[in-house]
Amino acid sequence: MRALQSLTAALALLAAAACSSEPAPLEISTPREVEASCGQCRFGLGGERKGGCDLAVRIDGQAYYVRGTGIDDHGDSHAADGFCNAIRSARVTGRTAGAEFVVDTFELVAK
Repeated sequence: MRALQSLTAALALLAAAACSSEPAPLEISTPREVEASCGQCRFGLGGERKGGCDLAVRIDGQAYYVRGTGIDDHGDSHAADGFCNAIRSARVTGRTAGAEFVVDTFELVAK
């Protein structure tokens, strides 16, 4: 009976791990072009991390909040072509850490 309980617990842990919504860690060491915009306004990410709009990138269809540079570090986020009103292209390097992308470099691509 004890072996059956241990097996059931192990299977439950495996099932929970398989159903995890968090993607596998990602490392980008050579500049890669990704989508960049406001996480709340454009990518539909939940919550306000700092009481306002936050920069995010979308990589392979998965959106991540950005750590290492801010939404207004690249111009007025509420301008017509700002991150809250447009999805822009950026070249980035860095790595994912949970629901965030930690940037080493972030460069907007000219329109």
